[in-house]
This record gives sequence, C-alpha cells and structure tokens, in this order.
Amino acid sequence: MLIYSMSVSVDGYINDRDGAFGWSAPSDELFAFHLARVRDLGAHLCGRRLYETMLPWETDPALRATELGVEFADAWSALPKVVFSRTLDSVQGNARLADRSVAAEIAAALNGTDKDVEIGGAGLAGAAITMGLVDELRIFRVPIAVGGGTPYLPPLTGDIDFDLIETQTFGSRVIYERYRRSR
Repeated sequence: MLIYSMSVSVDGYINDRDGAFGWSAPSDELFAFHLARVRDLGAHLCGRRLYETMLPWETDPALRATELGVEFADAWSALPKVVFSRTLDSVQGNARLADRSVAAEIAAALNGTDKDVEIGGAGLAGAAITMGLVDELRIFRVPIAVGGGTPYLPPLTGDIDFDLIETQTFGSRVIYERYRRSR
C-alpha cells in the first residue's frame, strides 16, 4: 500500500505561513507511535524538503541522546529512501535520487518490498494523489490553526472518496486519522 502521512494543522496545513512546523513536534507518546510506523515500512519516497528535514536522523549524533532517539534514528537510517529533487545532485544516507517518473518510482518501490511504502512532502504526495496512486492517508491533526502555509492535500479536479478506518487521540491532543481510499 502507498501511504501519505504527515502532521497537519486543524485548518489543513503541514507548515505555517512562514514555512515553520515547530508546532507539530511530537510528544514522547506520539514519537513512539511514529517509530512503530517507520519500522513497518519497506521504503519511503520523499521530496527534497522532507528529505533535508529528516536527514539529521541519519547524520546528527545529537538526535541519539535518548533511547527513543536511538531507536528512531536506527529505523529511519535502515529505511530505503527515494528522493525527488530538481536541485540536488546527490543524497546521503540510505537514499538515492529518483531517476524515473513519480509513477514508475512508486511502482518500483511497491514491487521491491512486501511492506507498505510511504510518500511524503506535499508536492510529491499531491502528484501521487492526483494520479490515483495513494491508498491511505494517515493524518496527525495538531490542535492549532495556522491560517495558511502548504496545504496537506493538493487542489483536486474531482472528488476522492475515503473510508475512515482508524482514529486515536494522544495525550498531547493530537488526533491520528487513518483513511483508506474507497475503491
């Protein structure tokens, strides 16, 4: 399955008007939930900004200061990643630059594992959504309205039906919403 998962404000943005997303920093409880999710993935497809945001988990020893940090860094580092970028010439860690179309890279990632594959970065995921390739949305809805920024979902030319299949509320008041595309 191809999954699009990100934290989002109540008003539907993955970052605020200034591009910041510090408001979405996870509690330890939520961080442990993310760790379990990452361990269950077979690959991750990401846009340049998401890749650069997550790269320190593979390169910065300071992020290994806690047991959860060590476990997440190990899981993230082990996860194969495909990075989509028009500006990067190279990538680090367990990543490679995409050299095929979005659809071809998604197909290769899904065919290369018996686990779920996650896609992240609003632009990249938006392209996959408009092509009908995303099977699930996993939204971590943070109780803040930011009034603008990068929207979680792209503009759509038609409706896409989803079924709500799971919810969970964390002590930090973040609500996890899991939707599967209706087929």
